[in-house]
Amino acid sequence: MSLSRMVLSSGRSIRLTEVRMSSTYGGMLEGYPCKRVNDWRVSRLQRDAERAFPSAPVHLVPPTRQYPDEAPGGLGPVEVLPSVACVGVFASTALDPAMDGSSLVVAWFQSAPEVPAGEDADHTLRGIPWDELAQDYAL
Repeated sequence: MSLSRMVLSSGRSIRLTEVRMSSTYGGMLEGYPCKRVNDWRVSRLQRDAERAFPSAPVHLVPPTRQYPDEAPGGLGPVEVLPSVACVGVFASTALDPAMDGSSLVVAWFQSAPEVPAGEDADHTLRGIPWDELAQDYAL
C-alpha cells in the first residue's frame, strides 16, 4: 500500500510506503536551537533511520538552516531547522530488470506535518539520486 506517490526530478516515479514524523525540537527542555544542537539532531535522525531499517540504504537530505535576527546566546547564533523531522521508506521499480523492485529509506526535515506527494513535495526531496542510492530487492 502506498501513502503517496511522487516523481523525482530524474523522472522516476516512487511510492512512499511508510513515514515517521516527529517534532524537530520536541522535548528540548533548555537551551535554544543552534548549530551544535542542530548538528546533533540531524545526525540523530540519520542514526535512528539506520537502526529502524538496518537492511536498507539510508539517505539524509541535508536540511535548510535559517538564522533569525535574534541575539546569540552562550552557544552561538540562533539556527533553526524545519519543524518536522521525517523518516520515510520509498519504493520504485527495480534498477536491475532481473529484480522485483528497489527501495530507499530517506531522512529529511520539512516545515509542516504533511505527507509529501506529487509536485507539492519539496524540491530537495524530489532531487534524490535514486539510481545511485537505492537498493534492489527480490520478493
